Amino acid sequence: MIDGNGNEGYFMILLQGNQIARLFGAEVLFENIQFEIHSHARIGLVGRNGVGKSTLLKIIAGLEAPDQGVITKTKSLTMGYLAQNTGIASHATVWDEMLDAFQEVRQMESRMREVEQLISTTDLETPAGQRLLKEYDHLQHLFAESSGYSYENEIRSVLHGFKFDAQFYDQTVDSLSGGQQTRLALAKMLLQQPDLLILDEPTNHLDIETLDWLEKYLQNYKGALLIVSHDRYFLDEVVKEIYEISRSKMTHYKGNYSRFLVLKEEQLALDWKAYEKQQSEIHKLEDFVARNLVRASTTKRAQSRRKQLEKINRLDRPNGDEKSANILFDIDTPSGNVVLQVQDAAIGYEKEQILANNIQLDIRKKDAIALVGPNGIGKSTLLKSILKQLPLLAGEIHYGTNVTIGYYDQGQQQLHLQKSILKELWDDHPTTPEVKIRSVLGSFLFSGEDVDKTIGLLSGGEKARVALAKLAMNHENFLILDEPTNHLDIDSKEVLENALIDYEGTILFVSHDRYFINRIATKVIELSADGSRLYLGDYDYYLEKKQEEAEIAALTAAPEVVETTISKGKQTFQQSKEEQKKIRQLKRKVTTIEEELVVIETEISHLEEQMTQSTVLNDHLKLLEIQKTMEEKQQAQEQLLLEWEEISLELESFE
Repeated sequence: MIDGNGNEGYFMILLQGNQIARLFGAEVLFENIQFEIHSHARIGLVGRNGVGKSTLLKIIAGLEAPDQGVITKTKSLTMGYLAQNTGIASHATVWDEMLDAFQEVRQMESRMREVEQLISTTDLETPAGQRLLKEYDHLQHLFAESSGYSYENEIRSVLHGFKFDAQFYDQTVDSLSGGQQTRLALAKMLLQQPDLLILDEPTNHLDIETLDWLEKYLQNYKGALLIVSHDRYFLDEVVKEIYEISRSKMTHYKGNYSRFLVLKEEQLALDWKAYEKQQSEIHKLEDFVARNLVRASTTKRAQSRRKQLEKINRLDRPNGDEKSANILFDIDTPSGNVVLQVQDAAIGYEKEQILANNIQLDIRKKDAIALVGPNGIGKSTLLKSILKQLPLLAGEIHYGTNVTIGYYDQGQQQLHLQKSILKELWDDHPTTPEVKIRSVLGSFLFSGEDVDKTIGLLSGGEKARVALAKLAMNHENFLILDEPTNHLDIDSKEVLENALIDYEGTILFVSHDRYFINRIATKVIELSADGSRLYLGDYDYYLEKKQEEAEIAALTAAPEVVETTISKGKQTFQQSKEEQKKIRQLKRKVTTIEEELVVIETEISHLEEQMTQSTVLNDHLKLLEIQKTMEEKQQAQEQLLLEWEEISLELESFE
């Protein structure tokens, strides 16, 4: 069998859902939900905002009961559930709170100390002494199996991964910020190591460096994972299967998020083909019945066709009732070639608290630049300084010819909470006809009475769409965006990405969404306390260059190593660089082959299903055609497996 990581071995089913439904009176949130979670599973649960993802997680975690259906699980199953933005409310210190995750291990450790004391004062030749020795041996074995000798190191490692160094250990949890408490709750959940870890938007409040650490940690997690996340890059790195909730139903796909997109598109094409074929058959039958039912000579045949119509299990129209926003960013006047230049800038809130200095920017027309760096380094501060909302502490800013700036604020402070959605846009453009304003709002999924809703009562995603609608109305040629994908579901993110890719102006943006950065950025600028550094590519290119820089630093860090290899330094580095490049190429090939294998496996499954259909079984030529196609797919599958084995062996030779 194959486990959730693609490894061969035995796995067991931990939990199953059968015919699960959540109903609100006559309204159906979801129904007929079927799923299973096995040991070592890596599952991503996706779908638009409001389809019921968080509700389903609560049902699976046992916090809510389904309106219909049954959840079954193994008796010994331990589950950990972390809701969105859930923090720890505690007066304990950070260290003591983390120690609580190892309560059983610490109790075991305490008992071991007690038994040691008893052993030292007991005659071990007596039955009582023998019982003590036997208990101590058993405790030692369990203690070692439960990481008893390393749990403090594990705590330090996880806290460090979440940016809690030793200076935080003695701080009380209730003295931390909301974001820090949320990170701490996730850290404690990881340390508890439940058999099934259920996480609802775990990437909130995490910077890119912490996200990278969390991905690597979860990739090696011993138990099963069930994750809801709008972070597509995170899903690509962590999950191996996707369940999508759409139109009250749930569909299962094998592979990570990117593979899910491919398979979903292929499935949609198959669904349309089947739907259109069935519609054609229905129309023919209906036409025959309409023309022949009243004729005496053909009445019986018409009645037979009508019975056929009644027995048809009619397919739903694929993707029928889901609407997407239709975002378009136009510009009224193009800017000059030079858009913005920043020289020797320092940013912060006062001279004594400089966040970053020596910042250099040279932004040209049609650049799409991602500004990255750790939380607290001043990315949003730099944007506000460019907008003149905050003064520079040093340096100069020069704006290019005809530059007009549009700004998206992650805190959405530019929205007026007491206004209606319609008034929010109309007050900024009073000469624009109401029908035009409503048309723009309609493209952002606000129609009819929706436009009269008060902004203060909207969800985060709805507020984000209002802010983007305002931005689209202004037609500026330089967009400065601070975390524009926050609060957006995946579908809305993809619509925004496509709009920005088509945008004819210039973009400078801050985002923790690495998938978004990869699609939008033509350049990446890394901000640090010592200044800014330019990378001429997308996020993956930036990571590759950072890795190369780290390798160079490692080669030159120890003087004694450099001295012993001085005569062949360049050659050694070049070999290492070429070797790393070769390894990356081989890993990409392995990933590509694995993705192709998932597609072929799905196609073979579809063909096998077709071969069991009565219409195919009664059509000898059709059956032969499908059989031939399946044999071709199986041959291709065997060839890919051979290639996979060869490349895997080559990869092993580098280890």
